[in-house]
Parts: sequence; structure tokens; C-alpha cells
Amino acid sequence: MTVDNPTDHSTAPARPTQNGGPFVPEASSTLAALSTEGRNPRTVDLDTLDTLRLLEVINDEDRLVADAVRAELPSIARAVERITEARRRGGRLIYLGAGTSGRIGLLDAVECPPTFGTDPSEVLGLIAGGEHAFVVAVEGAEDDIELGASELIAADLRPTDVVVGLAASGRTPYVIGGLRYARHLGAGTIAVSCNRNARISAEADIAIEVMTGPEALTGSTRLKAGTAQKLVCNMLSTASMVRSGKVFSNLMVDVKPTNEKLVDRAQRIVADATGVERSIADDALEQAGAHAKTAVVMLLADVDAATAARLLESHDGDVRSSVAAASA
Repeated sequence: MTVDNPTDHSTAPARPTQNGGPFVPEASSTLAALSTEGRNPRTVDLDTLDTLRLLEVINDEDRLVADAVRAELPSIARAVERITEARRRGGRLIYLGAGTSGRIGLLDAVECPPTFGTDPSEVLGLIAGGEHAFVVAVEGAEDDIELGASELIAADLRPTDVVVGLAASGRTPYVIGGLRYARHLGAGTIAVSCNRNARISAEADIAIEVMTGPEALTGSTRLKAGTAQKLVCNMLSTASMVRSGKVFSNLMVDVKPTNEKLVDRAQRIVADATGVERSIADDALEQAGAHAKTAVVMLLADVDAATAARLLESHDGDVRSSVAAASA
């Protein structure tokens, strides 16, 4: 679903408030009504099951997640297009979340440089309580509605950026405050939650609501809800990188060969992409300064490394366009 809320950019960004007044936390009865907080009628005997049956029940619940994500693909597609356009304008993808949601966003962000050759500044993950909260819970940080805005200010959020707010419940104050600040600044905003009509949805240009339902273990949203958010983040980053020319065929041609495994992968990528013997691929990769994409263009276009690099630079890093230009 897309939420259309025009943003006023005429004044300096204001501190987030709830509907123009002080932020009022939800009552516990309201939180209990969330589908992610409900008791799952299929797992009420969870503590009586033997180990194998216990795992089968959890697995049965997990199998529901992919279909729930699929139902939101139109919204996810709009989000990918928004992120891709932002990247073309030099904007960043910034994940914002608390607890499990924040950790998932941070995990996706840190995987982008080795996978897609991005600079660490291109995809960021912000978690309530700071990076320390990735390994140790920081109590109360997610309830601070001003903290999300403050951390985006510290990250020098710009109108060209896109902020993805992650909250299984869809009502985390930290995320609400961050999205509200981002929209006021004019940045793109995307909300990812696991409840219908989530509060963060109203703060975003594009809302993704993956209805995973009650957890096998009541309220433990690190299970299905966490899995759903990971699947969505996988799609947002991977698809936007594909659309940004970071992939040729289904190969990660911008991989950074920073360890033995990735060196071997880069060599195999060049060989697979061009159909040459491994020794030829290895030689081209060495000439290309260990940049697989440049080596691929060298071999497909039959040019030297310097020419391949120039072709890529003039065609936004896209292999197919670079090779076609060399053949024109």
C-alpha cells in the first residue's frame, strides 16, 4: 500500500510529535490487539511436544512467511524503484529500526560493500541504542521518539536519501520519529511492518505490511516477523543493486575479493560471465586490478583494462551497455 501524505519542505525540520502534539504511547490493550502479539491457536501445546514435532510446528509457521511477503510484492517493487532512483541521484539507503528489526537492517547494510562493491557510506543501518545494541539490548531506546530523528541528523540525512523504517509491531516510537523527520526533510520514506494499518505506515511514502500473524512463541517477533523483514531487506538491497548495474546476468560482478573465498568467486564469475578458460579469466582479473566487472568487459568487448574502465564509467557501470557501446 502507498500512503500519500504531502510534506511541507518550507521550514527547518521539526522535532517529531504525535499529530502535532506530544507523542502519546499506546495503551497495553492496544498493543495486545496487534496480530504479531496474539496467541497462535496452532501452537498452544508447544511445551508438550517432543523435539521433532516442536521443530515441525515452527517450520510449518515459517513456511507461511514467503506467501505473506509475496502478497506485498507490488509495494516492495515501488520501494525498489524509489531506492534505485535515489541511488542514481547519489542518495543513500538508510535502514532504521530497534531490536531485531534494527539488527536485520544493520546486517543487510554491512553485507552490501563485499557483495556489490559499494562504499560503506552508500547503505547504512541505524539501530536504537547505537551499534552496541546489535549485541546487547539497550532498554528504552526504542521508546524515544526523538532518538530516531537525532540519529538521522547525526548521519547527515539529505533529501536525496531513502529511509527504510523497520518495526515488526509497526508502532515503535524510535522509527516513527525517524520517518517523520525524514519526510519533513524531503527524503524518501519506506515503512516495513508486520501488522495491518501500522502506525509507521502513516509516516511513509510507501508502506510494506507483511502479515505474518501470531508467532509460534507468543510475541517473539524474532521468528516469523524477523524472517519476513529479512526477506524484504534482501529484496530491497539486491533488486536495487541489480537495477543499478551492480549485477551482470545473475553474477555479482562488483564483488570485492577481500578474502580467499571471494578471490576464488571473482575468478569464477569472470570465467562464467565470458565463457573463457579459468586461466584466461585469472589473467584478465589481474590486469583489471582484481575488479571482476572490468575483467568481464575486457573479455567480452576485446579491449584492454583502461578502455574497459572508461566504458564502464561512461555507462553507469552497466556491463551490457558498455559491451554494446564497444561493438557499435
